[in-house]
Formats: sequence, structure tokens, C-alpha cells
Amino acid sequence: MDEGVIGKVKRVVGPVVEARREAQVEMLELVLVGEHRLIGEVVRIQGDSAWIQVYEDTTGLRPGAPIWSRGEPLSVELGPGLVGGIYDGVQRPLSALRAQMGDFVSKGAQVPALDRGKLWRFIPEVKPPLSVTGGCIIGRVQETELIEHKVMIPPLLAGELFEIAPEAEYHVEDTIARLRFDTRSIDVALHQRWPVRVPRPYMARLPHSMPLLTGQRVIDTLFPVARGGVVVVPGGFGTGKTMVQHALAKWCDADLVVYIGCGERGNEMTEVLTDFPKLTDPRTGRSLMERTILIANTSNMPVAARETSIYTGITIAEYYRDMGLHVAVMADSTSRWAEALRELSGRMEEMPADEGFPAYLPTRLAEFYERAGAVRTLSGSEATITTIGAVSPPGGDFSEPVTQHTKRFVRAFWALDKQLANARHYPAISWMDSYSEYIEDVEDWWMERTNHEWQKLRTTMISVMQQEARLQRVVKLVGADVLPDSQRLILEIANVFKNAFLQQNAYDKVDAYSGAEKQYRMLQIIAELYKLAAEAIKNGAALEDIRKTPIFTEVMQMKYQYDNENAGRLSGLLEKAREALHGYTNDNA
Repeated sequence: MDEGVIGKVKRVVGPVVEARREAQVEMLELVLVGEHRLIGEVVRIQGDSAWIQVYEDTTGLRPGAPIWSRGEPLSVELGPGLVGGIYDGVQRPLSALRAQMGDFVSKGAQVPALDRGKLWRFIPEVKPPLSVTGGCIIGRVQETELIEHKVMIPPLLAGELFEIAPEAEYHVEDTIARLRFDTRSIDVALHQRWPVRVPRPYMARLPHSMPLLTGQRVIDTLFPVARGGVVVVPGGFGTGKTMVQHALAKWCDADLVVYIGCGERGNEMTEVLTDFPKLTDPRTGRSLMERTILIANTSNMPVAARETSIYTGITIAEYYRDMGLHVAVMADSTSRWAEALRELSGRMEEMPADEGFPAYLPTRLAEFYERAGAVRTLSGSEATITTIGAVSPPGGDFSEPVTQHTKRFVRAFWALDKQLANARHYPAISWMDSYSEYIEDVEDWWMERTNHEWQKLRTTMISVMQQEARLQRVVKLVGADVLPDSQRLILEIANVFKNAFLQQNAYDKVDAYSGAEKQYRMLQIIAELYKLAAEAIKNGAALEDIRKTPIFTEVMQMKYQYDNENAGRLSGLLEKAREALHGYTNDNA
């Protein structure tokens, strides 16, 4: 047997290879298959056979080809240089691959995830001798203008720090510190490796308390998500899942965004890769890529790589979380990932469960989503990972297994509605089918900023929308004219709420993003308009006369007329509404 060879290819079944073992091998061990040294992972061991999940195209692979072991599980490189990068599912940098090979990636291509030739200025923050444990911050590197990269002791190391490098420029492989553990000396480099299927440790989980502000009114006001929360965004083809995630990646107040394009169509991923570098971070005015990491794994790439791209992305997110950052992970879409699990399970002849998905689908979904959360890191800081996963149910059927199992592990559900999308109502989040269990977690934050009115106003408008849904069934049968003015008012206010509040224009500079104060004041105006109009009708006023007042038109246009810096001026519109309708009520009393 050749040195390092642990077996030979016995059978090839698409991306799954059955190997005849000639040496010891462990589950989830990283291996290289065939003359091209294709990257693979051991997923089953039985007798003298091992099944290997290969993350590259196996065309041309033949029985008898050698298999080498890398002696480690599938791992990612973590260090300065990740932010702004674009990687495939196994963390190969696509820009470096293109520079070497052109537009098509060669089989077995191996390029380090981190640029070995780039120098980084390391600034030490501790002085030896010092007792340190995993996660301790010993220095920093300015990775981008927006991200200060904290250099940490790897989580599983501990000992006495007896040497640290002076402030200077170093490569990622250079030793910048040395530890003494018992009689051994351990070198600490500027980068570290971590297995993707193992969650990085932390000190403690923390309760959710802060909302992840997205600037999207339907989300922040009706269905908020807390920092460290998990959300699922299900929707059929054309309902705007990718559009919602793009908006969140641009506008949410996370320190870092990890965007995982898992099995999406190539043209959609191309749009992400070309548009993101051109986008400007609205908070800083700098390029959005200075706080973004992209993982691209399109539908025409090897199917097995979809399965690992999710873990690659969440592991990178955990690394930056450990620095004390608030990270948002966008997974688009977990349905394609689940389909990859189904295909690989079928190739390995496992017993299928619902709709052919493997029986362990719920377990894998739980393993992914539970890696989100608000935590106290090993260094003692508070940090979060918020995970937003898109689901693409066939035909928009929310009863299919991926959507149903995902709902078990998330606390917010933003259901996308095909009818809203067809009506060009974006974000097309259904106010009837969506929900959020983070209301109580973020309520105190909102109440402090809204004179303790937020929950009351929100409940009022949700009640209006629920009543409108019931009245619409009557309207479809007999028309709106038969309804009394009090019920027709509900239809009118619901229409105002839909168009003036829930619908947002992503191409309008003023309306694309709404801060917390603007959202509250807009909500307050619409709720007050409803209250005053209802009082006027109760006192004998006609709805048609009330609708003719100019205040309705001004309320419909307020989202374009008042930007976030001038949100306080909306209080003037509130007083104007009170004057207009109070005066009208008194005239008709």
C-alpha cells in the first residue's frame, strides 16, 4: 500500500464513493479521493468498507483509484482576510481560483482560504507572562475599516503565555505567541482551524433582549426578531425570499453579515456577487463588503458541497461572534440543502422518511439552528448570531417536511404570500400567516422608546387587519356597499396601513429604510386616524365625507415625505390629523 493511502475506490454512486479500507479511518474524517485528490468526508464505516461523501464532480473516477487521509475532520481556516471574501461550500476562495484557472474550477483544486502572502499589522494587547485559556483576546488586527479583528487563543488551548510578538506586520501562518502547557511549548499563529460540524464553545447562553433592527416596518413592528434569534422565511417561487434577505443583509444593524447561497440558481447568485460589492453600507457610507462574507454554492455545483456550505457559514459566524460581534447569517435556501441531504441519503441506500427526505432531517435542522443565539463568549463579552433561513417549498406548500420541521426550531415565521408578490407589494410578508415569539423579549426595548405605547398600537393594527380579513369574505359575496360605515372604515384603515406602512419601496431613498422612531410615529398616526374616524362615525359623520379630508392623502404619502433624520416632524402630522377630524366631529355632533 502506498504511503498515506487508506483505501481504494470500490464503487462510485454519483457524489458518494464506496471504498475498500486498507487502514484505520474515522467517521467524518477528511480524505482525498483519486488522482485528482477530490475533497471528501467519511460518512459511514461498515466492516472493511467506508462510504465517502465527495464535494466535487466525480466524473471520471474509477474503481481502484487511491484514497488518502488528511488526518483531520472537515475544517475551515479562521483568521484575518475572511471579511469581503467570496468562497465556495468548502471554503475555497473563488476569486483566487478564477485568477489561477479562469472561469471553470479544475478538479481537486486546492487554494488556501486565507491569502498566505498578505501582511497584517498585529497589535498585541497583553504582556507575558500571563495565564490564558481558550478564547482569550491577545491582540488585534484592523481587518477592514469596519471590522477590528480580535486575535484569540484557540478554544481548546490553555497555559502560560510566555512570549508574544511585538507590533509589526505578519503573515497569517506566522507565530505571534507561545504558550507553555506542562513541559510543552505551543505556537499560536495569526489564524486557526476549526471543524465545521462542531459548535465553537462559549461561556453561557443569555436571554434575548435587543431587537435586530432591519428597517423593514412589517418585520420590526409586527414580527420582530431578537438579536440571537432564528427566523424562517418560506415562500414559493417568485415571492421575494432572496429580495427579503438582500434587504436584511444591507439594512440590519448586525456588525457582520454571512450570506450563504446554498443551491440557488446561478443567475441569482451572480446578482448577489455583482451587486454586493457595489452596495454602500447605509450606516457608514463605505462598501457593504467591508462587513460581509459570501459563500456561493449554486445549483450547478456538486450537490454534496451544498450540505457543507451551511456548516462552513455558521462556523465562520461563530468565530466572529467569539470576538464580541453581532453576526447575522442569511441561509438561502435551506430547502436546497435538505434536497442535497435527500439525494445523498438515497445514494447510500438509507431508508427514506417523508417525501424521500432522510429520517435525520429534523436533527440536522436542529443542529444548524441551535448554533444561533445570544451568548457570553469565552472572553467575557456579549455577542449574538441571528440566523435567517429561507425555505422554498414546492408550489408554496407550507405543509411539506422542510417547512414543518423548521417551524419546530424557530421562533419567528415570515410567510411570503404569492398574491402580495403578484400585486407588487413588497416585502410580501403575509400579516395573517406570519408570527413572532420574540414580542415579549423585545417589548421593553420598544416601550422605552415609544412612551410605552408600542404594544398597544401594534395590537390595535393587528386587530384591524384581522377584522379586515373577515370582512373581505363578506365583500366578495355581496360587495362593500352593504356594510355599515363602521365596518367600511375598517376596510379603509386596513388599506391605509397596507400601503402607507407595510409596503416599502426598496428603490426609494427615503422609504427603503425606516428607523425605530419613524416606525413608531407612523404607527401612532394611523392608529390615531382610526380612533378619531371611528369616533366621528359614531357621532353621525359619514365615511365618504371623512375620506375626502386631505389628511388621508397626507398619511398615505408620509413614508416618502419624512426621512429618518426628520422623523420627529411626524408629530406635526399627528396633530394635524387630530385637528382635522376633531373639528369635523364637532361640526357634526
